[in-house]
Amino acid sequence: MGFLHTDIGPRQAGAVVEVTISSAANVRLMDDNNFNNYKNGMKHIYLGGLVRQSPIRLTVPTFGHWHVAIDVNGIEGSSGLKAGVKVVAA
Repeated sequence: MGFLHTDIGPRQAGAVVEVTISSAANVRLMDDNNFNNYKNGMKHIYLGGLVRQSPIRLTVPTFGHWHVAIDVNGIEGSSGLKAGVKVVAA
């Protein structure tokens, strides 16, 4: 499973993460434990989902170490994905 990954580090609840994508993609905001589960193909909990329009803003729900993973698994016609991730409000 190929994916783009950005480690956004420790964040307080309420931090806003903005993700831009060049085509439809699955965008997931996850804490450390859920990101490790995702990498290992296990059940995981995340904020986000299928995104067709960019940008998308996601709000960190609790204090912790956070990751953004972006993939096109199961989405036809989304090759050559380009993406950007930035924290716009801490």
